[in-house]
Amino acid sequence: MRSNFDAQLKELNLDMLKMAGEVENIINMSMRAFLKGEHDVARETIEYDYQINEIERQIERRCLKLLLQQQPVATDLRRISSALKMITDMERIGDQAADIAQLSLRFENGMVPQKLNHIVSMASETSKMVTDAINAYVSSDTSLAEKVITDDDRVDELFNEVKDDLIEFIRNNIEVGEQAIDLLMVAKYFERIGDHAVNIAEWVVFSITGVHKNSKIM
Repeated sequence: MRSNFDAQLKELNLDMLKMAGEVENIINMSMRAFLKGEHDVARETIEYDYQINEIERQIERRCLKLLLQQQPVATDLRRISSALKMITDMERIGDQAADIAQLSLRFENGMVPQKLNHIVSMASETSKMVTDAINAYVSSDTSLAEKVITDDDRVDELFNEVKDDLIEFIRNNIEVGEQAIDLLMVAKYFERIGDHAVNIAEWVVFSITGVHKNSKIM
């Protein structure tokens, strides 16, 4: 019985890694669509989000099956319940990447100013945070999870730098105020992706320790 349960937990880990990989892909796709003005990639990104939603449903079914059929306790229960929380955040990351792709349809031929490369850095940082958070879950690594939480400070700094860039951009190009708002929204979506990565990392810590945001739950 235990060997079968362990095999199913292993499958759950593989599913989580797969979903994390898909989330990393959609972040990269949305950034490509945004920076290069590739509308075909933007539309592909929006469609790709449905694929991530389906993976979420598959993992949800697997978790519920484990909970109902195996009735796990202690560490196993925390691990499965944490996975249910984490996939919600990953699904929302997919939604926000699709929102970035939707905004990119408003830009033509990579119209984004080069000095806004802080947005590129935000994309890179948040994508790595998501990957690290899932790796922390699979390897039960609280140190890596804590690093993800700390890394969010850098994303917040980058967001503030983007805002400063946009103020300067508008000051020198008063006619592009609407475009600047779109750029700020893109940065805001990446900030939210970072927040979701932090949520995932906090559930990783809970799955290992039973502590969530300094409160003992289980």
